[in-house]
Amino acid sequence: EVQLVESGGGLVQAGGSLRLSCAGSGFTYGSYSLGWFRQAPGKEREEVSCISIRDGTTHYVDSVKGRFTISSDNAKNTVYLQMSSLKPDDTAVYYCAATHSTNWPLSSDGMDYWGKGTLVTVSS
Repeated sequence: EVQLVESGGGLVQAGGSLRLSCAGSGFTYGSYSLGWFRQAPGKEREEVSCISIRDGTTHYVDSVKGRFTISSDNAKNTVYLQMSSLKPDDTAVYYCAATHSTNWPLSSDGMDYWGKGTLVTVSS
């Protein structure tokens, strides 16, 4: 079975840092693209960052550029999101998702597999 398991969420003060992890299994990791999405209460899910495992291409939503870094440890089938200079507006449930599609950048509607999410809360 396909699994995407997120970890690393928690409570952090504004200006602090967190690293999220997404461990994938049950699919051919190297032929997929993976992304981080987030959803705050009452708001639509949005793409935060994504990475093509095939060629290493990355993408970031404008609001996190310069603060977040996505990376992959292919040997561990794990993608990371290093988040720095966190803001209260970053508070959300963060989801990891994967797709075999070559469409780029990724969108919520095009993902094949989803994790259950990890909560990030940034206090002011």
